[in-house]
Amino acid sequence: KALKGRSAFIFLKRHPEIRQSQYWGGHLWSPSYDMSTLGNMSKDVVENYINNQKYNALQKKKRPNGH
Repeated sequence: KALKGRSAFIFLKRHPEIRQSQYWGGHLWSPSYDMSTLGNMSKDVVENYINNQKYNALQKKKRPNGH
């Protein structure tokens, strides 16, 4: 909690435009947290998953109705 609070304070001080953004709602972090392990997944599997999430998010943004 302290790490999230302090990092948000520093980041938002350097980038005040983020606080006014309609997408951020004035917050940098969600109030919840998640901790997990990768188990026996390889680094390549994790990287592929992350890259696919980025690709899917970009594709969603390109669609006129967002769906």
